[in-house]
Amino acid sequence: MILNTTAQRKLTREPTIHHNTKVVDSKIGEWTDIGENSKIVESEIGDYSYTAGDVQIIYAQIGKFCSIASHVRINPGNHPSWRVTQHHLTYRSVQYGFTKEDDHEFFDWRRSHPVTIGHDVWIGHNAVIMPGVTIGNGAVIGAGAVVTKDIEPYTIAVGVPANRKKKRFPRHIAEQLQKIAWWDWPRRLLEERFHDLRDLDIFLAKYGNEKDSQ
Repeated sequence: MILNTTAQRKLTREPTIHHNTKVVDSKIGEWTDIGENSKIVESEIGDYSYTAGDVQIIYAQIGKFCSIASHVRINPGNHPSWRVTQHHLTYRSVQYGFTKEDDHEFFDWRRSHPVTIGHDVWIGHNAVIMPGVTIGNGAVIGAGAVVTKDIEPYTIAVGVPANRKKKRFPRHIAEQLQKIAWWDWPRRLLEERFHDLRDLDIFLAKYGNEKDSQ
């Protein structure tokens, strides 16, 4: 783990994690940047993805090259509304002195509703991704959105609850990008083809028909 607090962080294969960020039982990929005052619990974050400050992620799998803005919550806390009381005391009972062990069954229930986020997903400021949701590759989640259902690849979703606003690209282009799966290219290919990532037409012309782009 590397701490780099300069304005222009130079990232490395080692994750860059701010000193006041808490990472618990999680896997953080290469070339990642985890912003200040964040909390990552029992989650996996893929290579090149980054989070801005004040992000909370729990029980989630996040792909490569994801851009997560500040104050995003992925898989926020849930409460047992079916019980007599939905308060912490029925499952964090040790804290309140009622039992010697917490209610592991409740936490296992929460773990059974993970969030899955694909590659190259952009999640805007203050968005909330609810338990059990899957967000496809290349999607955009607008600022302040509350995502309660799955979002298809290359879809822009906004609002409360979040709904599809439009597609980023026509279907045939989105399908080409999914097939190319450039996010799985090794570092040597990313370096070699880096400038092509800036121009969609050139990129598709060069790699859209490759049987094996790696």
